[in-house]
Amino acid sequence: MTTINYEVEYNNRRRVPDNGAYAARWQAASAAYRQTARADLDVAYGPGERQRYDLFPAPERGAPLVVYIHGGYWQRGDRKDYSFLAQALNARGLDVALPSYSLCPAVSLMDIVDELRLCLAALWKATGKHPLVTGHSAGGHLTAAMVATDWSKVAGAAPDLVRAGVAISGVFDLPPLVGTSINDLVGLDVGTARAASPMFWPAPPKDRILVAAVGGDESAEFLRQARDMAQAWTRAGLEAETLVVPGTNHFSVVDELAKPGSPLSARVADLARRISR
Repeated sequence: MTTINYEVEYNNRRRVPDNGAYAARWQAASAAYRQTARADLDVAYGPGERQRYDLFPAPERGAPLVVYIHGGYWQRGDRKDYSFLAQALNARGLDVALPSYSLCPAVSLMDIVDELRLCLAALWKATGKHPLVTGHSAGGHLTAAMVATDWSKVAGAAPDLVRAGVAISGVFDLPPLVGTSINDLVGLDVGTARAASPMFWPAPPKDRILVAAVGGDESAEFLRQARDMAQAWTRAGLEAETLVVPGTNHFSVVDELAKPGSPLSARVADLARRISR
């Protein structure tokens, strides 16, 4: 039996040596859009310093809402670096909200899950819209967590607030991370990792939808995570699927959201319109 090297499988910065070039390009494009966009920036959804979101409305009134959750293995990243995605999705006729959230080790991973629930409840109060939630990497994990949430237990939220999600390159089965350097700041043990894994939570209601997207050139573990998550919820009776994006790695798959002809961008737009009705 082959032993899996989880550090190699999950350490995407090592797997994609030019990852810094992606980040620099995204930051520059995002800063430019923030200068010109009609947007509500730095809106508080809680008392914490990072409990803020930016809302970029589409030109058309009544547009569906997409919420994009950034990645960074729950320990780095900021919404401001992904405003370029709002520009692309605004052009598709979609409102876009981008939240920040507190980071490990200042808070626990499940604290972050609770913060995103608080944010989505605040967006519901502000917009009255059921969001299509999407996110990348850690944001993919948080997307699945939002789809799986019992919203009837969240103050100020509609009981079916999150009807669908597109989780991009998410980690839904967290115990493999425990022995890796990724966990140095996240601080999971096997028990807390399993408890924070949407894969092992009670399945959400059958009318919810999940697309588990992943880059075709990502590690075998990321491909497994997407496949297993979709299969688990399909067996539970949900509409769930795996979407493999050919020729993309863990970072270039994010660019697909900004490409007008991309199947991933089209899936997000189509699903946002479908669940907003």
